Amino acid sequence: MPGTSPGMTEYLMRRWLRPLWIFLALLFLMEAWLWDHLAPIVARVVNLIPLARFKAWLAETIADLPPWATLFVFLLPFVAMLPLKFIEVYFLATHNWLGAAAVILGVKIVGLGVTAFIFDVTRDKLLQMAWFRRLYEWTLRLRQWAHDITEPVRERVRQLLWLLKPQRAGRFLNRLMRLRRRAYQRSAT
Repeated sequence: MPGTSPGMTEYLMRRWLRPLWIFLALLFLMEAWLWDHLAPIVARVVNLIPLARFKAWLAETIADLPPWATLFVFLLPFVAMLPLKFIEVYFLATHNWLGAAAVILGVKIVGLGVTAFIFDVTRDKLLQMAWFRRLYEWTLRLRQWAHDITEPVRERVRQLLWLLKPQRAGRFLNRLMRLRRRAYQRSAT
């Protein structure tokens, strides 16, 4: 930027990029939350399937596979969901927003849940591959980074939600009006 020092330019770039990083971190945490909460649900649904021999055969087959072949089993949900991605694109192209949103949400929930279930079954085999173990560890570090970068935002939201409780709503509105008056007085001067 003309007329600014390199340190100032770096500061401005960090300040402008911070909301983007926080947004990306929140998206990542949403995916992680879905992963954590859908895996047990999918496991329960799979347990409801009355195909005990099939489930036992599947677990045994995965146990006998080498790590590289287990990777293909892990990728099956992505391949299985691919036709639904084309339906999403079709709905978006025809401006059927409700249909597109329903398919996107359904694919996200089912795909993430099934992938989480399959990952639990294949994790030990997949972690035998060095590159996958490094990717897995990097993802865990990324998850911790996302928690760290969004903690101030999440804490502020928790405080605001606390203020919005019915017994505190009057205080919240009074505080909001005070802030508004101060902002108006500052802009008038």
